[in-house]
Amino acid sequence: MDKTDWAILRELEEGLPLMQQPFAEMGVRLGIPEEEILSRIRKMKDTGIIRKIRARINQREIGISANALVAWNVPEGWDGFSRLANLPGVSHCYLRKPVPGKWEYSLYTVHHNRTQDEVYSIVRRFAGEEEITGYQVLFSTEELKRVPAVRIDQTGEGTR
Repeated sequence: MDKTDWAILRELEEGLPLMQQPFAEMGVRLGIPEEEILSRIRKMKDTGIIRKIRARINQREIGISANALVAWNVPEGWDGFSRLANLPGVSHCYLRKPVPGKWEYSLYTVHHNRTQDEVYSIVRRFAGEEEITGYQVLFSTEELKRVPAVRIDQTGEGTR
């Protein structure tokens, strides 16, 4: 990764303009040819730096307003992680260490759906199928910030 790669990542984070050749426009802003932009993006994709390029949708504008963090207390040796991660509407699935005696949950998922009832239905069905009795569903009440987790700073060398 050199400064040009960092600059390309920063440009991609800001989004592509809706035009015939957005990478040519990016090249104009960065002072390099479109072909080099595309070649560098391909290389970053091939090496795993870029996972995918996609549209960022405002889910609330299309009716997906029930967002919940679900904390799960799964038994030792439980192997349903991929089944849980692949449930409809799950965007995140991760493990954390519990706080013994205070917070026994070690597995977390983030669910998105149109209604709270739809989220509850999916969670309850899964918990029943997997015989998980310990879980908490925590719905968002207000969105205070929503940006990608990593944002490239103006120098192109760090995060903001």
